[in-house]
Amino acid sequence: MATSTPPAKLPKSRKRLVLLIVLVTLVTLAAAGAAFYLASKRKEAAPVATAPVDPIFIALEPMTVNLQPNGRSRFLHVAVTLKVPDVKSQALVTQYLPEVRSRLLTALSNRAGESLVTPEERAQLAADIMTTLNQPFVANLPSLRISSVMFTTFMLQ
Repeated sequence: MATSTPPAKLPKSRKRLVLLIVLVTLVTLAAAGAAFYLASKRKEAAPVATAPVDPIFIALEPMTVNLQPNGRSRFLHVAVTLKVPDVKSQALVTQYLPEVRSRLLTALSNRAGESLVTPEERAQLAADIMTTLNQPFVANLPSLRISSVMFTTFMLQ
């Protein structure tokens, strides 16, 4: 007959020690997981800093235009620089430069000299020129994306 010996029982203090180690390990792993989760969320929420894009400026040749007569002959000598956001827009402006200059001359010559005296009127002229130049040159061609129109010379007589 075989006698069976009961399995060796761990003392109570040893059971508590093992339970305490397991519990501390679980709490540590949970804290590390929470910290990792929160850190990854913070990185996702942080705005991505993009490198600023260098602007592209296209300086047009200065031009002189006759303004609409209102009792006397006036002319405007102006040099314009266009700011475009990318190389594709720069290539379109360069390719259609005669059309750009023609539209610019038309927009300028349709003004009365008295309507170009104040800075606000000049800013409005720049906005009108930008709207005119951003129209497509041909039917299937995308419109230009001119960001701004700057006057580098502006002489009204």
